Amino acid sequence: MNTDLLKNLVNIDSPSGFTKEACAFIHETLCGYGLSPRFTAKGAVVCNLGEKPSLVLAAHVDTLGGIVSQINPNGTLRISNVGGLLLPSFEGCYVRVHTLEGKTLTGTFLLDNPAIHVNRESGTKKREITNMHIRIDEEVENVKDVEKLGISIGDFVCFEPYYTETKSGFVKSKFMDNKASCFVLFEVARQLKDSNVPVQLFFSNYEEVGHGAAAGYADTIEEMLCLDMAVVGDHQAGRETLCSICAKDSSGPYDYEMRKTLVQLAKVNKIPYCQDIYPFYGSDGSAALRAGNDFRVGLIGMGVSASHGIERTHKKGIQATIDLCLSYIEDKFKD
Repeated sequence: MNTDLLKNLVNIDSPSGFTKEACAFIHETLCGYGLSPRFTAKGAVVCNLGEKPSLVLAAHVDTLGGIVSQINPNGTLRISNVGGLLLPSFEGCYVRVHTLEGKTLTGTFLLDNPAIHVNRESGTKKREITNMHIRIDEEVENVKDVEKLGISIGDFVCFEPYYTETKSGFVKSKFMDNKASCFVLFEVARQLKDSNVPVQLFFSNYEEVGHGAAAGYADTIEEMLCLDMAVVGDHQAGRETLCSICAKDSSGPYDYEMRKTLVQLAKVNKIPYCQDIYPFYGSDGSAALRAGNDFRVGLIGMGVSASHGIERTHKKGIQATIDLCLSYIEDKFKD
């Protein structure tokens, strides 16, 4: 499996609200397959593989991140979180601050007064967004020093993903949620680019804040197969090497008939899979249903360990998800 596209996409900063470059990369990649993608008014990427699509496959490219909310008197930055940052997993991460003028500055996300030699509570203090800061890599001592660099309230703060592949097939990085699923859509597009199958691909860009795939579909859509990371953890069936078929998440159950078909196809085609329920989870499918769209929704995805932290999945799980998507499309349009 050639994962260069996944690596390249992961390394493009794209927190919710700052996805223009990542969406441009997606658009360019699909154009390279000879397809004709377009941007929605909200900036998502939509691409039809054939005329009058009745099935949409959706995955989100946006990630967690931050926005500068305050310049502290000592020249550090306070941030407001974008999405559900798991603060202990992001503490110590390198960051990039993107200014409105297009300048990029680097820094590190730290606890206030973090040095153990000064602060006896640095190891035990509860991490909250209000007691953590960005230490920027510039000689600054006050607010004016920072403002001279062009940094202002509202600038996006993006976390280094630390993308790594292992010889054993694991892919570990921040933002496998959900760029691994975007890679799956790339593979679907590559393999079906000349098929004229009535399928739409939807790369959403606001999922982490709840409204990513609420609108923007073809009016002929009858089903959505949503692709998002699958939960791995205690009391969960999901594994990094499997494709999870979700029966229910926090928003309620997914379409029963779609799930039954997905399970049957996984069994017949010997695709490594499991069925699971996600206790604290929502997806683009959830957003689409809440927005009132009248179509059926199913949810699948590769298992991702340590979600919203230093995440990890496996190429076997990615391949299983690709295979199940292709099997579902083939079965649905076999006549």
